[in-house]
Amino acid sequence: MTLQDIPVTTIRGEETTFGELADGRVTLVVNVASRCGLAPQYEQLEELQRAYGERGFTVIGFPSNQFLQELSTEEAVAEYCSTTWGVTFPMSQKVRVNGRHAHPLYKELTGNADVDGKAGRITWNFEKFVISPTGEVKRFAPKVLPTDPEVVASIEEWLPSN
Repeated sequence: MTLQDIPVTTIRGEETTFGELADGRVTLVVNVASRCGLAPQYEQLEELQRAYGERGFTVIGFPSNQFLQELSTEEAVAEYCSTTWGVTFPMSQKVRVNGRHAHPLYKELTGNADVDGKAGRITWNFEKFVISPTGEVKRFAPKVLPTDPEVVASIEEWLPSN
């Protein structure tokens, strides 16, 4: 199974695949949590969505309560993200990102190392994976901001030329 074939259930309960959500675009996958001190990163994630969405890019948020900082229901998460941060990018239902019951996408993505050579478990909320349309992956630590020059350069590297 490729990344594209991995099943994903949206925050609204619709069954799809990662490939259908990504739709051939450069994709930034982020495990998000509404009660996390890093939640203000939602603003920058939405900023990237608006800046690059029409050029072939999308953010996909994967809410997770793995670190005990997410709201209790998908409805509450969706409302919080929409009303607090104006989120327009796709979101999945709540998932586990580590362990035996980790979502299949995270089982695949965590094999990729970040710039410091660290692969393996998700260390905290807002860990980021920039994925090319061909499946190449670049990983960024939770405290690396979505608009950090290295993240933006990774997105722009894989976007179609204007």
